[in-house]
Amino acid sequence: MTPPTTHADEQSSVDALAPIFKASGDPLRLEILRVLRRDTFGVLELSQLFDMRQSGMSHHLKVMHKAGLLEPQREGNAIFYRRPLNLENARLTDQTIRQVFETVDRIPLPGPLQVKIEAIRNQRADQSQAFFARYAEKFREQQELIAAFDLYAAPVADLIRNRSTRHDWNTALEIGPGEGAFLPVLSKLCEHVVALDNSRDMLAKASRTCIDEHLNNVELIEGVTDNLLARGDDFDLVVANMVLHHVPSPADIFLDASALMKTGGCLVVSDLCSHDQDWVKDNCGDLWLGFEPEELTSWAVDAGLVPGESLFIGLRNGFQVQVREFWKNPEAA
Repeated sequence: MTPPTTHADEQSSVDALAPIFKASGDPLRLEILRVLRRDTFGVLELSQLFDMRQSGMSHHLKVMHKAGLLEPQREGNAIFYRRPLNLENARLTDQTIRQVFETVDRIPLPGPLQVKIEAIRNQRADQSQAFFARYAEKFREQQELIAAFDLYAAPVADLIRNRSTRHDWNTALEIGPGEGAFLPVLSKLCEHVVALDNSRDMLAKASRTCIDEHLNNVELIEGVTDNLLARGDDFDLVVANMVLHHVPSPADIFLDASALMKTGGCLVVSDLCSHDQDWVKDNCGDLWLGFEPEELTSWAVDAGLVPGESLFIGLRNGFQVQVREFWKNPEAA
């Protein structure tokens, strides 16, 4: 039998709600919550977005963090902020925070603010591209400082092959194919494969792989997912192997993949779990120090995808790789 609610319990609930409403009762803080819907930004980036001093921005972030509206995410020596990942329980405070998010998300971002966000994403993208241009000839060597290709490629290939026995996948997209080492797997399973990369140097290496492996059904495209969306492409299968930690806005990969997938299509992602080995930023061109599994799930659900199987692979050097699958309207397939 559930005990009756006492006045003390009710007062405790009110006391817990007060900081949330106080922290969110400011137009600037609501704007901060809006830009953090899918992105993760550092204090300096948020200061740049809102044209204010770092000390003032830090104060706002501290208040919002204390109220549970934000949580910090350490990326090496820098602190970034994001919305909380775990708001699934029935606590009144979590319900209230979710309602705040749902309300502010109904309001579109103003054009000038969106332009500033794109500028920050472009800065991140330029940083990543500069790394790959500099180390194109040593790509495999640099990447295997973290994880040898076969350690994550083999489980991804096995997962896709197992699914292909029940799904008719004619078209596939690989985002960020690197040297093209995974393209032979996709080429054998699908009639047509698109390999998309924004690095001309890496595409040149992928082209060499296609020639050497006689992959005649692979189309190499220099660009980003927006280029494929503009063409009206759609795919049964989308693969992103060890790509998310190199892109300026990982959440957008899920949104774009969903838009590019047919009903019943599948997105397969392999990437690093969250870690604290900051040296990878300089040595491997990483923009992000991995991701919590809940982050990928949250981005996928927000993009209208349904999580499927998960596999976690521990590596000797302290890294852990997660292999995840996400489906678009699986019940309609």
